[in-house]
Amino acid sequence: MAYRHVVGPRSWAFADLAELMAKATPVRSGDRLAGLAAESAEEGAAARWCLADVPLREILAKPLIAYEDDDVTRLILDGHDAAAFAEIAHLTVGDFREFLLVATSETLARIAPGITPEMAAAVSKISRNQDLILIARKCRVVTRFRNTIGLPGTMAVRLQPNHPTDDPAGITAAILDGLSYGCGDAVIGINPASDSVAALGKLLHLLDAIIQRHAIPTQGCVLTHVTTTLEAMNRGLPVDLVFQSIAGTQGANAGFGVTLAILKEAHEAMLALKRGTVGDNGMYFETGQGSALSANAHHGIDQQTLEARAYAVARPFRPLLVNTVVGFIGPEYLYDGKEIIRAGLEDHFCGKLMGVPLGVDVCYTNHAEADQNDMDVLLTLLGAAGCTYVMGVPGADDVMLNYQSTSFHDSLYVREVLGLKRAPEFEAWLHALGMTDDHGTLLPAEPGSPLLADASGLAA
Repeated sequence: MAYRHVVGPRSWAFADLAELMAKATPVRSGDRLAGLAAESAEEGAAARWCLADVPLREILAKPLIAYEDDDVTRLILDGHDAAAFAEIAHLTVGDFREFLLVATSETLARIAPGITPEMAAAVSKISRNQDLILIARKCRVVTRFRNTIGLPGTMAVRLQPNHPTDDPAGITAAILDGLSYGCGDAVIGINPASDSVAALGKLLHLLDAIIQRHAIPTQGCVLTHVTTTLEAMNRGLPVDLVFQSIAGTQGANAGFGVTLAILKEAHEAMLALKRGTVGDNGMYFETGQGSALSANAHHGIDQQTLEARAYAVARPFRPLLVNTVVGFIGPEYLYDGKEIIRAGLEDHFCGKLMGVPLGVDVCYTNHAEADQNDMDVLLTLLGAAGCTYVMGVPGADDVMLNYQSTSFHDSLYVREVLGLKRAPEFEAWLHALGMTDDHGTLLPAEPGSPLLADASGLAA
């Protein structure tokens, strides 16, 4: 079935739903590279007008990738909550946008299991940035492991102490620096330079020692491949969160060396450890627009819709954290600051709408047409939108992964300007150590701070 939009003497035709959604997407370099983008602003506008008239029932009935060809499609359709969908089943995409703008947080939580990623992506394409912010702000997705993440009025921070040689002293210094700035309530998460189980074990023991020594109500994670983490759990190493990069198609996940069955096995192994104290949301996933195109597994679908499908992969595993590393893949997929800002807002919106605890790595590579001012804008907009968490990187410059993100200082800025709090258990811990006042404001560091005592011993 072709989709058409006519204005006066001009007519635009779109062969199928995949083409319509691709042409309706705000222009970005990845879709241009794949030959999927609208050829003009007029064609893009026509596609959005046409998409607004598509019924949600039609999107559900017409999978963009065939059921028999893709396990992500099967996961989406087999797990679809028909009862939750019934409340919105009569709506078109345009009606759905109007519905979301006035819906309450309770309504959004109720319908989330009935929203497929294609529905979320479709409504995002016809929404302005302010719509994406307003609607996402009302979406409440709360998760728990050793603290509570996603409560209204909070924004957590992943403390990211990467080091190019996995040097324990360098990692420990970055961790203590980040904690002293009130960062780390989302997770203390290290991207390791080595992927061996031996190297992983040293980092896991380092994280566990710091967390246990100071009774920090947070969780640690070494962001290695899920199969390596499975081996670490089998060897009795102190694993808190299980990490994996995921994508929106079976082929793209195969490019990451992962299947849904492996994720299920890792999830069950994590639950069996029972290391959470206030909850058992122990999975951590990362995503990013363009990964399926990089793997040549995009099936002619635009990168933003495929990104939303990655959240459908995450959703059944009840993760503590999911984040889009929005500008990390490079300008081949998101060319400049404007494209990165739009993508970050879209990803956060789609994830939250689907009931996923979506955070954003507000970032860019050094060859993108972007700078820290662009990241300040996106960080501020995401703070207003109720983003679950962002990154805290020393100086905003990741010296191991060689990209630019947000710093410990940036989290102070956004929390102060927007009145955002940390995870409550973490906030109480900082206050008990005398690091914050009654309002959560950081106090000047004292020379005898227990956080800094015996730091050399931890890094030994």
